[in-house]
Amino acid sequence: MNKRITLAAAVLALGVISCGTPQEKETADKTQTDSTITQSDDFKYTVDRFADVRIIRYQVPGFEELPKEKKVLLYYLHEAAMAGRDIIYDQNYRHNLQIRKVLEAVVMNENEIENKEEFDELLVYTKRIWFSNGIHHHYSNAKFEPGFSREYFTNVVNEIPADQLPLKEGEGKEEMIATLAEVIFNPEIDAKKVSLEDGEDLVQTSAVNYYGEGLTQKEVEAYYENLPKTDGPQPEYGLNTQLVKKDGKVVANTWKVGGMYTEAIENIVKWLEKAKEVAENEQQKLAFEKLIKYYHSGDVHDWDIYNIAWVNDTNSRTDVINGFVEVYNDPLGYKGSFESVVSFKDMEATKRIEAVGKEAQWFEDNSPLMEEHKKKNVKGISGKVITVVAESGDASPATPIGINLPNNNWVREQHGSKSVSLGNIVEAYELSSKEGKSSLTEFAYSEEEVARAKKYGNTASILHTDLHEVIGHASGVINEGVGTPKETLKSYASALEEGRADLVALYFIHDEKLIELGLIPSLEVGKAAYDSYIKNGMMLQLRRLEKGEQIEESHMRNRQLVAQWAFEKGAEENVIEKKVKDGKTYFVINDYDKLRDLFGQLLREIQRIKSEGDFEAGRALVENYGVKVDSELHDEVLKRFEDLHIAPYGGFINPKLVPVVEDGNVVDVKIEYPMDFKEQMLHYGKKYSFLNVQ
Repeated sequence: MNKRITLAAAVLALGVISCGTPQEKETADKTQTDSTITQSDDFKYTVDRFADVRIIRYQVPGFEELPKEKKVLLYYLHEAAMAGRDIIYDQNYRHNLQIRKVLEAVVMNENEIENKEEFDELLVYTKRIWFSNGIHHHYSNAKFEPGFSREYFTNVVNEIPADQLPLKEGEGKEEMIATLAEVIFNPEIDAKKVSLEDGEDLVQTSAVNYYGEGLTQKEVEAYYENLPKTDGPQPEYGLNTQLVKKDGKVVANTWKVGGMYTEAIENIVKWLEKAKEVAENEQQKLAFEKLIKYYHSGDVHDWDIYNIAWVNDTNSRTDVINGFVEVYNDPLGYKGSFESVVSFKDMEATKRIEAVGKEAQWFEDNSPLMEEHKKKNVKGISGKVITVVAESGDASPATPIGINLPNNNWVREQHGSKSVSLGNIVEAYELSSKEGKSSLTEFAYSEEEVARAKKYGNTASILHTDLHEVIGHASGVINEGVGTPKETLKSYASALEEGRADLVALYFIHDEKLIELGLIPSLEVGKAAYDSYIKNGMMLQLRRLEKGEQIEESHMRNRQLVAQWAFEKGAEENVIEKKVKDGKTYFVINDYDKLRDLFGQLLREIQRIKSEGDFEAGRALVENYGVKVDSELHDEVLKRFEDLHIAPYGGFINPKLVPVVEDGNVVDVKIEYPMDFKEQMLHYGKKYSFLNVQ
């Protein structure tokens, strides 16, 4: 279960996301908003555009003012983050690393290539791989279709000397080219990174490298069902392993020092050891020690012990997420993708999110959940706004904008959780959106709706993320004796969890309590949030799909589920009305209070499904409301976006940290802001390529 809000989902009121993937960004006009964002006049945010992606830079305000020892610590954590970069490529697909390295060799040989037209298409394809950490789309999971020919690929790779190519042991150049060409150009081979198609074998129809060839979903499920379990609270079994079949038996390859991915993990540990020596305090040092121990042992019990130490580190200014964390890329919800986020606390902005966290028990007590599904004692919710210094793995280049961890329910219930909003990432995304055209006026029905979005949209977006992460994921309890959501709700667990957290945020963002807390000036903020969410769930996010596709990505499923369910259940009282004006479709909210009540009803039901482990009810909700696409409406959305030329997805170039070295020791760190996505990716490929192709 993923506890992230992604960029597309989070900036909600202006139409953007929180837990792991984005909500559709509905850009507003350049002249608007009550935002407190300040923009450097000479800082260019959007620096590249290709396919359906725009590349954005972000600033790190306050870095230069940090004490030198904190900057050195952040540098060590940055290096630990980048050391694991290769892992996500291999996790996403078994051929990714070799394909990426081959294409990087071609791109570095650009000056020797004559056919520039096809090379430009090859470069776009390579950039898409860098952006998605593999040959499948980071959001739709579909395999990329190359814009260059198989013959061209064969010829340009043949021009590269064999000693500059990532050949496997015993593999010749011709054999490698033939294998990779078939993978790249045959649309039937490994067409989906993650398949959630109901009724299919999700292991065999997903290309992710978490399960070896020949394994079936039934075999994997049987393996975990029969796995010896510890007494007491359960760890996240399978989080850091690949399952394969050897001699007819299912066995686990563990990601650890001395195990699978050891070359990269050894380098992660090396930099964590350096970070430990300059830790801010004993609690942070303890957390680093526990993480290092986990990387050595590969024992998921040690992962829980680390998370407890990490949750208890609330006084450090600097922080890091580093590990196998989110399970969205596993169709069965066991395996964690490598990710790292390096940051420090934004002291001023954190006051807002702390105000939400301090009232966690009030929110729980006043939620529409059944009494038996409410937490009687909400523990240890630590909320803060962070300034990101670097991201890697599954968090980059496409990034979350909100994170709530750890994911293990028993750790959260007994020890608490950390909820963070990625402040400078949200700011960069918002400012970059003002550099292009607007979709707000295209999809808003009335001038009143447009004016409300301009005035309150940014506030609604940020607050929705806070409520989703800090309150949403921390709320509710699972009934005693009921298994974890990945065991009971299976492939529907992620969509239902994200829907549940969204509904908590939606229910309370239109509550007078937020005015009392000084977080919003009026309930117009809640209305702006509702306007945006319904438009996005019913229409805007459809532009992320190709014609004829159904919805498979969990965040998209959750948003359509919530919006479609509310639209249907409120139809008798016309709570949400579908209107057509000048041949264009709009969804207009007629009664915000009744819509809030509908959100509460659905929240109550989804929490019941989670608490009781009601698979059939959860499956019915997702399949009936979150998957199917209205083809006529989809065609209309694609056509209306065509003229706007707005990229559906955004991702980031990381700042560059430059160490100041004296007598072999890092004594200070400077920060630079690169402009070229291609150059950064080639630099990363050269400096942090620790895994050999297998």
